[in-house]
Amino acid sequence: MRFLHTADWHVGKTLQGRSRAEEHEAVLAEIVDVARREEVELSIVAGDLFDTAAPSPESERIVFSALLELGRVAPVVVFPGNHDNERRLAALMPVFERAEVSIVPSVKPECMKLEIGGENVRLGVIPWLSQRYIVKASQLMAHDAGDLAQHYDGRMKNIVAALASGFDGESVNIFAAHMTIAGSELGGGERTAQTIFDYYVAPNVFPSNCHYVALGHIHKMQAMPAPCPMHYCGAPLHLDFSDSTDAKNVLVVDASPGAPASVRPIELAAGRRLRTIKGPLATLAGLTDTVGDDYLRVIVEERARIGLSDEIREMFPNAVKVIVDRGDEGRTEHVADRAGLSPDELFTRYLAERDTEDPALVALFNELYTESVDRGAGREAEDHAPASA
Repeated sequence: MRFLHTADWHVGKTLQGRSRAEEHEAVLAEIVDVARREEVELSIVAGDLFDTAAPSPESERIVFSALLELGRVAPVVVFPGNHDNERRLAALMPVFERAEVSIVPSVKPECMKLEIGGENVRLGVIPWLSQRYIVKASQLMAHDAGDLAQHYDGRMKNIVAALASGFDGESVNIFAAHMTIAGSELGGGERTAQTIFDYYVAPNVFPSNCHYVALGHIHKMQAMPAPCPMHYCGAPLHLDFSDSTDAKNVLVVDASPGAPASVRPIELAAGRRLRTIKGPLATLAGLTDTVGDDYLRVIVEERARIGLSDEIREMFPNAVKVIVDRGDEGRTEHVADRAGLSPDELFTRYLAERDTEDPALVALFNELYTESVDRGAGREAEDHAPASA
């Protein structure tokens, strides 16, 4: 059988206030074209369809249209990541089932049993599980709570083992999960609070009789060392300026019983790159013909003066962030050093300036920050909801 692996669409994410809706529409249409051209028999969307748990109507239109188009090519299995609202997705299950799109909003006690391309397929699906819900999910697998390991990766191992108990030698055995695997390299734009500290999962929790593990959550495409083929497909767009300059891809996977899967990346071209350029004004002026339509973060190594930022934006209409690195003597930290840092990185730096190093405190800060952002987005969505008749 042949299937497509994609994840981390993050539809609704803006860039310094600029909408990227047109880019998202274009890149998702490109993914549908890849599925059609490669004649895939299944598509797996491994979480983070949206950038927020309370997406705008425009974002929902873009995502739902893409899922329906993928469903016209072949059956689709999709599940929530840490940015998604699993209850909102669960409410849509009856509608999307009619369009060959299976939404899996939460962990089930057994793997899915499918027949794809003449092959029996066993698919274990693990949507994003926070610290708050990992115990509940473990209990669902019929283990005694008192016997469960106390750490996140230990409980995750129980879940994987329970789902893998449905694998057999006559089927194509697949896992699809939204999680952080130990040793993975961040691509940029991830919520650090939910990728580090207690959220790592060892790659060896997945069994050797699994043909492929389709991962979401980390935005850089990469293969992970594991007992079976295990890959992050990465995000289809560059999401912020900490993102790498690597090409963006989807993965096409061929698998059959009794042999490891073969994996091919298919490069995507629809999204615009994000680049940082740096130097004095004279150096930057020589780069105007080299940046194309890339979005730019421009770090100007000049003394601040009135109109400098306007000059840069006139040179580079696609400059979304202009930072003046004044080069003042005696400064231990330039403004540029803080450019693009996430809230948790800024908080970590704040602690370091006070000779404090406390990963647990940073983890708590991030958990509270994430909850406040999602709660605020939810209230905003309610405020804009039409009044009931």
